Order: sequence, then structure tokens, then C-alpha cells
Amino acid sequence: MASASSSHFWLDIVVARAKRKWFVYPWSDIYGWLANSWDYGPYGSLVKKNIADARWQYFVQERDDIYGMDTAILAHPRTWEASGHVSNFGDFLIDDKKTGQRFRPDKLIEDDLEQKRQSLSEEDLLKFLAQTYGVENTVPESWGPDVMLAYMKGESIKNPDTKKDAEWTDIRKFTLMLSTHLGPIEGDASKVWMRPETCQSLFTNFKNILNTTRARIPFGLAQIGKAFRNEITPGQFLYRTREFEQMEIEYFVPNDPEIALKSHQEWRDISLYFWHHIIKLNPDRIRVREHEQDELSHYSSATMDVEYLYPWWWWELQGLAYRGNFDLTQHQQFSGTDMQYHDPKTGKRYVPHVIEPSFGLSRTVMAVFLDCYDEEVIEKNDGSTDTRVVIRFPFALAPVKYAIFPLMEKDEAMMTLARDLFKKLSKKYYCEFDSSGNIGKRYRRQDEIGTPYCLTIDHQSLEDGTITIRDRDTMKQERISIDSLLG
Repeated sequence: MASASSSHFWLDIVVARAKRKWFVYPWSDIYGWLANSWDYGPYGSLVKKNIADARWQYFVQERDDIYGMDTAILAHPRTWEASGHVSNFGDFLIDDKKTGQRFRPDKLIEDDLEQKRQSLSEEDLLKFLAQTYGVENTVPESWGPDVMLAYMKGESIKNPDTKKDAEWTDIRKFTLMLSTHLGPIEGDASKVWMRPETCQSLFTNFKNILNTTRARIPFGLAQIGKAFRNEITPGQFLYRTREFEQMEIEYFVPNDPEIALKSHQEWRDISLYFWHHIIKLNPDRIRVREHEQDELSHYSSATMDVEYLYPWWWWELQGLAYRGNFDLTQHQQFSGTDMQYHDPKTGKRYVPHVIEPSFGLSRTVMAVFLDCYDEEVIEKNDGSTDTRVVIRFPFALAPVKYAIFPLMEKDEAMMTLARDLFKKLSKKYYCEFDSSGNIGKRYRRQDEIGTPYCLTIDHQSLEDGTITIRDRDTMKQERISIDSLLG
């Protein structure tokens, strides 16, 4: 990301650019838009697919201990009773009596904490919270409703929309799950939940994997799929939406906490390699944060988040949880199915523990946009300056790998050679053909969508089979042979 700004204003620029350049569109925009629902356009869908493919290759294809899955969105209702979602999966909310508006108090407090960071160091902020409200972290959701309400009143949190003093109700919890109905008659008997996370089907399929494959612990199950949550305050572009995609892995290990915690740390390093060397996010904008004891989910013995420095603050990009054997044990109890693993070497039977690396695909797309977007000041030959908008996608993530330009659209021989090159190169890479406008404008169009290389066919190409290749980042040009490019 360019160093000019890391404010919300910078986010607004990137969001506007994404909508204007075929990356992301508001869903059902012709009807006024369903708020915080987004469609991925021609380029955005390619970036998302490229990220998913890179993740699949690294975590599944290149390993012999992880198996890919693709499971259904709707599950038997008992699944969510066993997992604890029906009784525990929810968010806190609060109403402003003056306006009738509803908000998530933890998000309002997070915004206020961000403002306090403008004048307080993180150490001083933590000291203030401990002395004033008796809490030891900056994660409001872990404070509980009473402390959150005390903070909102004590710090005079205003209504974020009206910017006026609010009359806050008590804080209460609501379910995050979305429901639908199966069959012709709606009622409690036909009600099913749309999955709020993709992992439970990996647990319910654990026995199927043992019975139909040669899987031996330790091994993992991975999938990429849609999940749905009844978010009361979605927002921040692609970060928090009601419909999103997750990239989850459940990695099953022996029921030994010492072995499991060692695996948990190993997955930390594996995950960081993915972010640093596969997705290639700026390492200065990536950090790992261990959860405090009062933040841990009821099933977790240890959890850490890989966080990215978004324009508003550090927020979760990936969760890495040691879930114990809670999930398999619950499904064993609720279904009556034996979920034990029989170790063929030792003869022991046990319910395995599990490590869960959970990645947000939509959040990753957003982080990549923010990380790669740049506005570069260029000095022109006459001494004046110009601003070049360029998205510096890594080659593997770029929606278009090569743009092919015939220098003159009216030259039939150039057009034929350019079309032939496009046909051959596009068998391996996603390419774009552009024959309109001057070369400079064509270069800029490709810079704005992050195309790494532009290939120009000119008169010399017709004579000796060479083309000009132009590098997006350096803007340097050199001549190479078509044969060397096609390999």
C-alpha cells in the first residue's frame, strides 16, 4: 500500500476503484442495493479464485496429510445443537431509545478505542482500561455486557449515525445464525440453519474419512465454501458481510495436549509462511496476537489470530485455534456415533484433538487490494509530474497475467499475430487482448487492474518474431522472442 495514507479515506479510494474497475459491485444495485452485500466482477472473481487456488495448492495439493472436501450448506438441525451454535453463537447488541437504531456495542467501543489511540500509546491505553474498567485487553466482546455498558456510559459514546448523545438500553445477545425452511409448509419442524461456519461438516464427516480412506492421524480436512451470519452491523467493505467464504482446515492430532500445542505452534509458522511468501502481504502489516484467557471460546485451550493492519486498525485475517476434542465429542454424544480413532500401531482408541486454521477468503481479497494498491508519482520528460495508479498484485494473484497489444489495429498482419499469441498464451494464463487507444493509455488501463506484463506486437514482430514486454512495476521494456515466451 502506498505510504501516503492509512486512513478511512484511503479505504474509500480503494473501494471506489474496486467498483469502477470491474472488481466488486454492490449486489442488486439496480434495486437500491442490499446493504453490505457484494458481487465479485470479472477481475474480482479472478483474484478471489487465484487466492483460493494458491491456498489449496499450498495446504492441500503440496501435502500428503490433508484431504480436500466440498460439503453442503444445509445440515441436519442437530448438527448445530451439538456444536453449541444454537445456544451460544451470538453477538451483543444495544439500542438507542431516541432513534430506535440497533448497534453492536463492541464495535462502537472499538471505534472509540481507535480514537483514543490517536493520543495514547497501547501501553497507556491498557493501563487506562485496567484502572477505570478493570479489564486487561482491548477486545470489548470479551468484557461482558455489564462492563461494555459501563464503558459506553462512562465514555459518553454517541450514536454513530446522528453524532448525538444516545439513550442506551441494556446490552443483550442475539443469534448470529440465519435460518430457512425445507418443504412446502413453514414451521419449527421445517426450520434449518444456514451454516455459520464451514468446519462442522468436516467433523461430522470424520468417521466417513476413516472408513473410506487410508487416513492416519495426524491428518487434516480442508474446504473452501460459503457461510452465512446474521450480522447486525456488517460493514468495512468486504470485511464483515452476511454472506462470505471461509477457507478452513481441521487438523486431527493425538489426544495429548503436549503434542497438540506443539502442532498449534507449527501451524503458526506454516500460516505465516503462507501470508508472507504465497500471498506476499507486507510483513509490517501482519502480526500474530495470542488470545487472552478471557477471550478464549468455551472449546478452546489456545487461540491466536493472524491480524492485518487494515486502515482502521489491526483486525483478524486468520484464526488458529486448538479446539481440543470438543467438537467430535459433542457429535459423538448427540448422534450416538462412535467418533474414536483406532491407532493401528498402538491399538489405542481415542477421540482426537484438533487444530483449526481458519482463513477468511473475502477478508483476504480485501487485504490484498489494500496491500497492493498504489498511487505512484512519476516525473515526466517536461519536468512536470503525473500520478500512476497501479495495483501490484503478485503474479499468481493477478486477475490478468498478460495483456496483448497489436500496435496498429488496422494492420491485419499485426492483428493476426496478436490473436494467435493470445490464443496460445491463454491456454496457460488468463490474458487480455486490447487493440484500442494509444499504447500509453493501454499501459495505464492494465496498471489499474494489476496486470504484471504487457506484450506489444509491432512491425519488427512481423519481421523477426520478437515482441516488446513491459514490466508493470518497473515500467521497463525489452524485446524477447515469442518462442521464448511460449516456452
